[in-house]
Amino acid sequence: MLTVDDLKNLQGKKVYVRVDFNVPHKGDVISDDNRIRAAIPTLAHLLKQGARLVVMSHLGKVEWKKLKKGEKTQEEIDAQMKKNCMCICVEPLKKHISEAMGRDVNVVFCKENRGPVLKEAVDNLKDGEILLVQNTRYQPGEEKNDPELSKEWASLVDAFVMDAFGSAHRAHASTYGVPECLKAEGKPVAEGYLMIKEVDNLSRCVEVKPEDRPYVAILGGLKVSDKIKVIDSLLKKCDLVIIGGAMAYTFKKALGENIGDSFCEDASLDYAKKCLEEAKGRILLPIDSVITNQFEEGDREIRVVEGDIPEGFQGVDIGPKTREAYAKAIAGAKMVFWNGPMGVFEQKDFQAGTIAVCEAISKLEGKAFSVIGGGDSASAAKQLGYKEKFSHVSTGGGASLEMIELDGKIPGVEILR
Repeated sequence: MLTVDDLKNLQGKKVYVRVDFNVPHKGDVISDDNRIRAAIPTLAHLLKQGARLVVMSHLGKVEWKKLKKGEKTQEEIDAQMKKNCMCICVEPLKKHISEAMGRDVNVVFCKENRGPVLKEAVDNLKDGEILLVQNTRYQPGEEKNDPELSKEWASLVDAFVMDAFGSAHRAHASTYGVPECLKAEGKPVAEGYLMIKEVDNLSRCVEVKPEDRPYVAILGGLKVSDKIKVIDSLLKKCDLVIIGGAMAYTFKKALGENIGDSFCEDASLDYAKKCLEEAKGRILLPIDSVITNQFEEGDREIRVVEGDIPEGFQGVDIGPKTREAYAKAIAGAKMVFWNGPMGVFEQKDFQAGTIAVCEAISKLEGKAFSVIGGGDSASAAKQLGYKEKFSHVSTGGGASLEMIELDGKIPGVEILR
């Protein structure tokens, strides 16, 4: 693959940079701009070469079926998206990009992401300027990888740089269709610095070398069904898979244990049982659990139980014996991949399990390679103060899991090859 360093003679050239600025937000207020800052090295390098940057990203989700018949103008789409809190205008990102650049860079916003208004905005760009284009998902053809939309976007630029790892597992027009069109025209497509970092680090978790064993994976979160493929893949690659979070109770019920009112996917019980049989002792499940009779904070009872969970109670974190066992298992690892907290870490009463995992992995610093596969695990590590203790913290939860599932062959990476 070409990298951003391979792109030469960019003075006056228009470069499409697909970034992942799908940052946490409430209305127009952005609470964490880490993904924006992660893309700055790529943007800064291209600007230094005199390029004219056309920057695109999505922000939020769109459910087009909720749009009323006939609402097709951009203004009507904007209003409906904001009303349903699914997707918002990316204009507030302009300020964050300018601040993150840390220097005098002119960032222009285009409220249209298709048609003559966008073309004029691109044509008016000057060397060293950034054009931030309206949310890609305001176009219905984006998620369908519409060839006409891809062709139109590709026609605006001279080169493409992919730096949106968090969106690389989706073959959308902005991540797959555009580079496909440009490649067909003989124009360069390349990885940005963030993509290089993500792909290199996660590839190590896919193509496991002898010196990286024992390799331990830690999986948490809610649903087994969301992680069936990644569990299957990790069992082929790992020496040990540790399971926590709500998904652990589906496995425990499959073993015949009473899980009380704990979350369980009955449709996944057969898979969980089969998985445990085929793993032959390479899956660790909680020994004890922190349970409560009320999820909401307030007047509630919290207990620690070993074995069966009584009716009226639900598991919300791993217990002290499990924390000790998991820490011992992690201590011998040479490589760790973690995706999913051990409990409801957002509540202080149920943070201990996730903290124990963070603490155990932090002790491996300098001795082992450790990766957080994005999502809630990355949020937990940051919130609890352990983020800097990991070798790599991915910016893409879904993308990192699909890298593992598909042995690194995700659409946004493969199209660059």
